[in-house]
Amino acid sequence: MNSGGSPLLSVRAEARQLVAPDYAVVDGQIEHTAGSKAEALRSVTASLDQLTADLAALGVMPFDEGAGRRPLTWSAYSSATHEEFYHDQQTGRMQRTGQVIATVALRVTVRDLDRLDDLSGVLAAAPDLHVHGVTWHVDWDNSAWPQVRAAAIGAAIGKARDYAAALGATVRHVEHIADVGLLGGDTAPYQPGGFVTAKAFGGSGDHPGAPALTPVPQELIATIEARFRTTEVSLPSALGHSWRSGASSPIRPASCTQASADLDASPRSVGTDDIRRRRTAKSR
Repeated sequence: MNSGGSPLLSVRAEARQLVAPDYAVVDGQIEHTAGSKAEALRSVTASLDQLTADLAALGVMPFDEGAGRRPLTWSAYSSATHEEFYHDQQTGRMQRTGQVIATVALRVTVRDLDRLDDLSGVLAAAPDLHVHGVTWHVDWDNSAWPQVRAAAIGAAIGKARDYAAALGATVRHVEHIADVGLLGGDTAPYQPGGFVTAKAFGGSGDHPGAPALTPVPQELIATIEARFRTTEVSLPSALGHSWRSGASSPIRPASCTQASADLDASPRSVGTDDIRRRRTAKSR
């Protein structure tokens, strides 16, 4: 740039916005303990049948490949059995109790957020269901995404203009706009956006012991990388511009400071006049 040139500025920028969630996911587990595996499985199956019947009465449909974005869906996606153990205080070892524990994992997805209170009541009435948590989500095509992405581009343009002004130049045109990592030089995995994952437990409304199903705002995050071409800049004029526009005590570039230190520390050449002065001092 010393001989004059048009710099290429590379920047990264992001924008954030809070929005209402599009849907909630409630995860829980039905658990039964019995004297045999068969008995434990019968008990846990009976509890699951009762709960799904209550959910069906509420309008909750089984989740399948055609579920799409139905208002309310449920799925029992895994089951297991294992022996029950207890910790023996005297031996310090785990001992079998002779009982078998059967579990079924249950997930309920809620898109009709107006039905949250009704769903909370049904879940609270299931004595063998233990709710692990409630998470809130935003769809990939939420109407707020274009706004957040546009704001990220605006932030990138603002940052590029700041850098160009420090060089005594202006932004001429955009070279590239890309998601993080697509311009190269970044090994971090790209995350297309962000959202707050909120878990909720405890009582809710008129149903003591029910999970708290209160929607939590989600934060959308759009991050981009961009490259801009500026007008031509010569390095001396750029440095002079930044110093003139700064405070009374200008910031010295680290490279200049290092160069000054190197010059001060370098050996000084000895001339003829120096030798003569030394000889005169010895004769005295």
